Amino acid sequence: MRSFHESQAWLTRAEQSIPLGTQTFSKSRLALPQGVAPLFLKKGLGCQVWDLDGNQYTDFISSLLCISLGYADPEVNQAVVEQLAEGSILSLPHPLEAEVAEELVRLIPCADQVRFGKNGTDATSAAIRLARAHTGRERVAVCGYHGWQDWYIGATSRDLGVPKAVKALTHPFTYNDLDSLKALLDAHPGEFAAVILEPMNVQYPKAGFLEGVAELSRRHGALLVFDETITGFRFHLGGAQALFGVTPDLATFGKGMANGFPLSAIVGKAEVMARMHDIFFSGTFGGETLSLAAAKATIGKLERLDGPARLASLGQRLLDGLEGLIAEHRLEGLVSTSGHPSWSFLHLTPKRYSVLELKSLLLQELIERGFLTLGTHNLNLCHTEADIDALLAAYAEVLPLLAEVEAKGTLERHFRGQFLEPVFKVR
Repeated sequence: MRSFHESQAWLTRAEQSIPLGTQTFSKSRLALPQGVAPLFLKKGLGCQVWDLDGNQYTDFISSLLCISLGYADPEVNQAVVEQLAEGSILSLPHPLEAEVAEELVRLIPCADQVRFGKNGTDATSAAIRLARAHTGRERVAVCGYHGWQDWYIGATSRDLGVPKAVKALTHPFTYNDLDSLKALLDAHPGEFAAVILEPMNVQYPKAGFLEGVAELSRRHGALLVFDETITGFRFHLGGAQALFGVTPDLATFGKGMANGFPLSAIVGKAEVMARMHDIFFSGTFGGETLSLAAAKATIGKLERLDGPARLASLGQRLLDGLEGLIAEHRLEGLVSTSGHPSWSFLHLTPKRYSVLELKSLLLQELIERGFLTLGTHNLNLCHTEADIDALLAAYAEVLPLLAEVEAKGTLERHFRGQFLEPVFKVR
């Protein structure tokens, strides 16, 4: 049985100086069951990670989908080391800004011009400010997760501290439900600046859905914004817009674009991006050279290896195997899968226990078998068919156990830690 004493000790220490002990909700003690899961990692290499207690795991979190090639990729590291010798940030722009921007323009259908930020929230917030400046309107329709800034987070249960006036301008709609968007736009004619959505997250778009969103947005004079923070460079080098053939007015990218180095981008049509001259979107570290060097190397390697196709092939092997296990053990009422093969989801629908309670047991058992996951399968190019098959072998043991616990009410006999706590539902 694995020990997590060092993780717990560091959590106790970290919480003295850091609220929640870390910077990211999804990496915090809320995300994994305490006592039966690591709380800190010290090293990553390829698709393997090691915690503070010396436990090794095959990692299916991939740093919340930031890692596309694998941890410590040698080509990316070499590019960063070479650039480090010349300076990580300078007093004037570096040519890497233009070089990486040109790559995005070449690959992404909607990209005429590009600006860089450091995380997804930077880019989505810039997109909304651009849309408001371009249209002269204020309301925004949202679908999916778009970061921590007031304009979006005010529409969620994590709205503490957001002014009511700001919250009133953000209107959620339902993915794959065109009528929910149409109702919003019809209720406030001429008032929506933007419709922003993740073009895909948990579910594939229904036939005509993305096309319908584009048509509704343009009919009502709102800009269409695709938040491709995750889908970009994962589903397709040109993003989900290239995969599904629907081109937005603006789009945001980040996560795996630089294989874990902090970089995001807002891209879009020239007539809209021209408003960057008028709004204020400016950051000292937007042109930081190490992340740009990492992005140039990452994009080049993803293209050379046809990375998205490789991720999709590996992920489909996993989904096919899971579906086979679900059928073999007759778990259709308890377990299901969804998502794109490179970013897929395992869903639990228990009746006796809460989802968080049964998920806590699931994570405990997978971690004990050497797999780190949050209930999703976030692949990177260092995962192999052998890694997929090993995870499926673990699921072949764990999923029947979940069914037995649900049927017999024996969770307390098997679960040894603290149950997961809810953060907030974003998708």
